[in-house]
Amino acid sequence: MFQTILVANRGEIAARILKTARHMGFRTVAVYSDADAASPHLMLADISICLGKGAASESYLSVERLISAAKQTGADAIHPGYGFLSENAEFAAACAQASITFIGPSPDAISLMGNKATAKRRMLEAGVPCVPGYQEAEADDETLRREAARIGYPIMIKAAAGGGGRGMRLVNDEKAFASALRSARSEASSAFRSDAMILERAISNPRHIEIQVFADRHGNILHLGERDCSIQRRHQKVIEEAPSPAVTPALREKMGEAAIAAAREIGYEGAGTIEFLLDADEHFYFMEMNTRLQVEHPVTEMVTGIDLVEWQIRVAAGEPLPSKQAEINWQGHAIEARLYAEDPTDGFLPQAGVAQLWLPPSGEGIRVDHALASGSEISAYYDPMIAKIICWGGNREEARRKLIRSLEQTVLLGVTTNRNFLADCLEHPEFARGGATTGFIPVHFANGMLRGRPNDQVTRRLGACLIHHSAGSAFADLQNWSNTAAARVPISLAIGDIEENVTIQATGSAKYLVRDTVGESAVHIVSVDGHEVQYELDGIKEFAYFHLNGTKLQLCRQRQYIAMEDRSLALPAYAENEGRSGKVTANTNGTVIAVHVSADQPVKEGDPLLVLEAMKMEHTILAPISGRISRISISVGQQVAGRDLLVELEPA
Repeated sequence: MFQTILVANRGEIAARILKTARHMGFRTVAVYSDADAASPHLMLADISICLGKGAASESYLSVERLISAAKQTGADAIHPGYGFLSENAEFAAACAQASITFIGPSPDAISLMGNKATAKRRMLEAGVPCVPGYQEAEADDETLRREAARIGYPIMIKAAAGGGGRGMRLVNDEKAFASALRSARSEASSAFRSDAMILERAISNPRHIEIQVFADRHGNILHLGERDCSIQRRHQKVIEEAPSPAVTPALREKMGEAAIAAAREIGYEGAGTIEFLLDADEHFYFMEMNTRLQVEHPVTEMVTGIDLVEWQIRVAAGEPLPSKQAEINWQGHAIEARLYAEDPTDGFLPQAGVAQLWLPPSGEGIRVDHALASGSEISAYYDPMIAKIICWGGNREEARRKLIRSLEQTVLLGVTTNRNFLADCLEHPEFARGGATTGFIPVHFANGMLRGRPNDQVTRRLGACLIHHSAGSAFADLQNWSNTAAARVPISLAIGDIEENVTIQATGSAKYLVRDTVGESAVHIVSVDGHEVQYELDGIKEFAYFHLNGTKLQLCRQRQYIAMEDRSLALPAYAENEGRSGKVTANTNGTVIAVHVSADQPVKEGDPLLVLEAMKMEHTILAPISGRISRISISVGQQVAGRDLLVELEPA
């Protein structure tokens, strides 16, 4: 029996595992990189140890450093969390070699199911329904082209050695096959160090249904029901729920039996997830197995009342499963929304920065998995998912309403997030009726439809009033002073690329009349408590949250988020048009994985310059103008932040 558990992960993942381990009485160890030295997850462990620099390859992905950290701290068990090395067979084997218990499946099971080609062949042998396709070892370009024609278009190209949407392409006809295959191979090689591919027939608008399985070393295997993970963008899950609105009790039993058969076929031990595609006729097909705990496991915990991490630890310690299949009960409904630091209006590009103010929702039936605090830095080094908000209700509609309300009450100032996008998805009639498939976001929130929620005049007027009311106003020393009647104080506000002029006139103690080009509002600042303000605007009392740094204000009111600056005394700014001037900057935080040009090389507008990898996807940066490369500021492997200078061109 082990006594000390090291959690080989970071952020909300580590926080989740540490809480259960400590509750069970284990001594705990947290690890961190230089970039995470102030992460709140460290406060949840008994001791913590630094692994290295911020880049994951030099810290969280280093098997050698993790094993060394376990030995230094006396940890005799390692929980890998989910992500990073959780599905790395070499890591599991290294733990065994070092006489450290790996809280997860065996290296053989991880290796077998980690390759889509071998996994699918094994599942076919076990009689598990699989999507028609091609998964043989001979997979050169010509063979795959020929097999794609045999299977029939549309077709999915998938990386055999990985998942998460990386190395995956949907191809609708033969003309697009060659370029899609090249792109998929490149992305897979970068992400998984293997460009092996498989092919599968594309199923039209399926649901993504996964079954949670658990097995112990005593031969017991059971399932804990399904999760519907159909709401996805770029094959990345966004909203998950349990149970699925499309799965009947009879279908649940059939899918559960298939999932158990899959786990038994490979002698599985621990927590695992069998992922299926479900078509409109209730035919389901094996897609892959994740040999770890899933990000979305909280919805299963909330409807079953079972702590899956506790079960993982007990199974790893050699105990039998705490329950039998007949004892598993499902009550109510749970829905999870993944809060990402990303901009839905700009292609869901990841964002980085400092969480100036973080106020998660709370209440009965509300759970928030996170490792954030006001002042936390959201790093460009790691995945942009920063929190999960999960709500339970007696039925699906109650859970849906509660989650929408919880998102509205979630406050994160300083970094752009997908909060409003998540609420919009939950409010959509198609989701509300339970009809959403994997095509939900591409159909209902296609490119060009995500323009963001415009800031209304009420929010702007409140923001202007807060700036004026605070000591940070440009006119603070003369605030509300006049030797005659109450003065109308002019304020020039910068809101993004827009400048707006307003006037504020004091009408009483903490009472103002705010006028702009559209109209006016009477604002009463009732009270200010830290970052919370109670105000009365045009006769209606409400609350809002703000962060003020000098003349810069960030304000969250209902679903409105606005950042503005008082530029009343600022000198005029003459911004350079970077694109047309030849300065090429990063459009997101990421890692440079390829540079296609060299110094003095002539290029034409639209030529590829370099490739950034961000949020597990590749982004090709194109030349904005024709000219000559005069400067290259980056190199392969370098981490960059949004708006960092990458390449400079001398216009033709």
